[in-house]
Amino acid sequence: MAASRDGSGASQIPILFEDNHILVVEKPVNMPTQEDDSRDPDLLNVLKADLKHRHNKPGNVYLGLVHRLDRPVGGVMVFAKTSKAASRLSDAVRTRQLDKTYVAVVHGKPPQPSATLRHFLWKDTRTNTVSVVREGQQDAKEAVLDYKLLGSQDGLSLIQIKLHTGRPHQIRVQLAAIGCTLYGDQRYGSAVNKPGQQLALWATALAFEHPTLKETLRFRSLPPVQRPWSEFTLPEL
Repeated sequence: MAASRDGSGASQIPILFEDNHILVVEKPVNMPTQEDDSRDPDLLNVLKADLKHRHNKPGNVYLGLVHRLDRPVGGVMVFAKTSKAASRLSDAVRTRQLDKTYVAVVHGKPPQPSATLRHFLWKDTRTNTVSVVREGQQDAKEAVLDYKLLGSQDGLSLIQIKLHTGRPHQIRVQLAAIGCTLYGDQRYGSAVNKPGQQLALWATALAFEHPTLKETLRFRSLPPVQRPWSEFTLPEL
C-alpha cells in the first residue's frame, strides 16, 4: 500500500499499517519529517494530503507528529490519527516506552563489541549542529543509547542501535564521539566522507503499545540493498 502527496502517485510512501488511530509508514530518505526552511515536500503534509484524498475528508485532516527522523534518515515511523492517540503515543515517547531500533554503517570499529553510550549534548540552533559537552552546561541534555557491533570489513562496521533518549542528531554525534563517524555524514564527518554520499542510518524497528487496543505492535523496515548496506548481512528483526 502506498500514499501519495495528492493522490497522483507523485510521492510514494510505503504504508506499513493503518487503522482509525495510527498510521505507520516507511519514511523515504532526504524528505523532511515536517516542514522546514527548505520548503521541500515534507512527510507530515504529504501524508495529510493523502489521507484527505483517500478518505475523501472535508476540511483539514488531523495527523499528529509524535517522533521524528532526521532528513537524511529513512525507516519506520508512527503518526497519530486522533488527538487521543497523539497524547498516549507522546506519553510513550516521554516515558521511553516507544522502542526504537536503528542500524548504521560507520567508519572504523567501536572500541567494544557492545556498550551503553551516555553523553550530554548541546544544540546550536543557529547552525543546527549538536556537540558533546560537559554535564551541567546550560541547555545540555543527557543522551543515552546502546549499540552492538554486527560486523566489520574494509574499514566499515555495521552497528545496531537502541535509543533510550531522542535527542537531535543523537546517534550521529554519539557515535562520532567514540571515533565511529557514520558513513555519508557530511555534517559530522566531512573529513572522512565524500560529498554526495547518502547517510547510512536507518530506523529498522519500532514497537509500542497501541493507544486504544493496549496490545504491543511491532514494525520493521530494512534499508535498500545498495552500498554500503549491501556490504553486510543485515540482522533479522
